[in-house]
Amino acid sequence: MSFQLSDEQRAIREAVRDFGDNEIRPVAREHDEEKQYPEDLVEQAAEYDFIAPGIDEEYGGAGMDLLSSILVTEELWRADPGIGSAIGSRGFGTSMIEKFGDDWMKEEWLPKVVAGEIATCSCISEPAHGSNVAGIETSAEKDGDEWVIDGNKTWITNGTVADLAVVMAKTDPGAGHRGMSAFLVPTDLDGFEPTKIDNKLGIRASDLAEIVLDDVRIPEDNVIGEVDKGFYQLMDFFADGRTSVAAQAVGVAQAAVDESIRYAGEREQGGQHIGEYQAIQHKIAEMATNVEAARSLTYRAASHVTEGDEQEAAKFASMAKLFASEHAVDVADEGIQVHGGAGYVTDHPVERFYRDARITKIYEGTSEIQKNIISDQLL
Repeated sequence: MSFQLSDEQRAIREAVRDFGDNEIRPVAREHDEEKQYPEDLVEQAAEYDFIAPGIDEEYGGAGMDLLSSILVTEELWRADPGIGSAIGSRGFGTSMIEKFGDDWMKEEWLPKVVAGEIATCSCISEPAHGSNVAGIETSAEKDGDEWVIDGNKTWITNGTVADLAVVMAKTDPGAGHRGMSAFLVPTDLDGFEPTKIDNKLGIRASDLAEIVLDDVRIPEDNVIGEVDKGFYQLMDFFADGRTSVAAQAVGVAQAAVDESIRYAGEREQGGQHIGEYQAIQHKIAEMATNVEAARSLTYRAASHVTEGDEQEAAKFASMAKLFASEHAVDVADEGIQVHGGAGYVTDHPVERFYRDARITKIYEGTSEIQKNIISDQLL
């Protein structure tokens, strides 16, 4: 299946690439080493409609389809995964608000997200429950005209910078996944206590936190969608999220190829550039081929998600995430090999790409979970 980008999509790709080359790359190493969240770049990205680009134009967004949105993701990660993650995650949880939230939620919060004025986070994972979303233990109990939320969340992107959280909690603990609900929770409420996680292997410019919710009280109107339907609402976005992570993996893998080609054309050994040796040529050829295969599968997954065929979307999104993430790590590893000893130190970005690529095999469902999903669709 061939994917031809439209003129508009090619323009989007070029715009993000220019932004990455001119604004992100020059400061990427600094942000990684200092674990510095890129507030200034977030503001600039908002001016170009790169923040939550899928939000509808009615709320100030760019209204991009999924393929256009993952082009933004791919190019941001090609520039730098850490900063790309910080920009790309600014609107985590807004898809839930836009599809299932009340009009007042959309009107009050979505324009602020796309303008870069606020960040959002999606609070799902817990210390004892990562891939097993249905097993979460955070609870929400009704008390008069309020909901009271208690529990612990971890691995929460934007946890310490977010102004608004979409929190998944059990409203009927005995019902398993059938008793889960989604809540709109401003992060300045009493009892919402984030703690930064800053000892990460990679994507260090992106914010990550553990969050304690201790007797957090919100109005009853802050339920997103229907009570006890949160798990099913969340399922609507798994394929989108996995396709987006596949695009991240494609972006960082492409960056590793780019750097390897550049270095092979500069580094001399034995009186010639190392790119003239067949061993290096073969490495780069295989790296580039794997990236193109991952890109094609990712774009195909985006098309199935857009078409609305749930089974095909689930299968191809998991295939894309599995293939792209596994090969991103391999490609980044080979990028270090092309650089030799120079690739093992921070003088060149390939060591950062190797560290950054590794997360794509874990979040939005591990590679092992993706294999389960794929086999379920096939057998």
